[in-house]
Amino acid sequence: MSASKKQEGFWETLRTMVYAILVALVIRTFLFEPFNIPSGSMIPTLLVGDYLFVSKFSYGYSKHSFPFSFVPFSGRVFESQPKRGDVVVFKLPRDNKTDYIKRVIGLPGDKVRVTDGRLFINGDLIERQKIDDYVYRETGGSLLRSLQYKETLPGGKTHPILEDGDNRMYDNTQEFEVPQGHYFMMGDNRDHSLDSRADVGYVPAENLVGRAEFLFFSTDGTAAIWQVWRWPLATRFSRFFTGIH
Repeated sequence: MSASKKQEGFWETLRTMVYAILVALVIRTFLFEPFNIPSGSMIPTLLVGDYLFVSKFSYGYSKHSFPFSFVPFSGRVFESQPKRGDVVVFKLPRDNKTDYIKRVIGLPGDKVRVTDGRLFINGDLIERQKIDDYVYRETGGSLLRSLQYKETLPGGKTHPILEDGDNRMYDNTQEFEVPQGHYFMMGDNRDHSLDSRADVGYVPAENLVGRAEFLFFSTDGTAAIWQVWRWPLATRFSRFFTGIH
């Protein structure tokens, strides 16, 4: 092969790689972005080791829609308000860098409080129904058993929550009045979640990254990347391509 043909082949390969990277960036920025779950704050809805896609177009776009939040503009364009009960990825307000995932509990103008483990929104006690206890293995390997409830938010959205009891650290709070342009977030694993009850605070609309849509992969963490022979047992096939509610 001549030197000119080799050079032509090199530039063709380079162009293909650049096009592929640009397409991936467009999809990641404007359509869907993958995330993984590193903590148990959203158990039982999301498990440690779950991988999911977030729709970037659900609430419009802000600077945090772009990689490293590098586009210097404020606010949102094509903005749409989250619905109560949506599971949302957002940037932690205190550093605008760390990705968190929680459930939207309070909308702008809402008054939210927790008393003796029970959630109140705008003065109304939120219904919860006891269902079977939930048993799971924590990161350290210990088995944990938690009380499990089906919670029904205003508007009819239902989802599971876990409670170790009704007198834990964040089971009695002040009343929070959600400012305009902000949201109040809580984890489904109520006694193991740092959320708007704690130092997360109110989440500005600008910090929303997108809505969690569906899982595409899940592993229980018992197989290292090089332990190929353990992948079949470590992979949670039943969670593949399941929606997030």
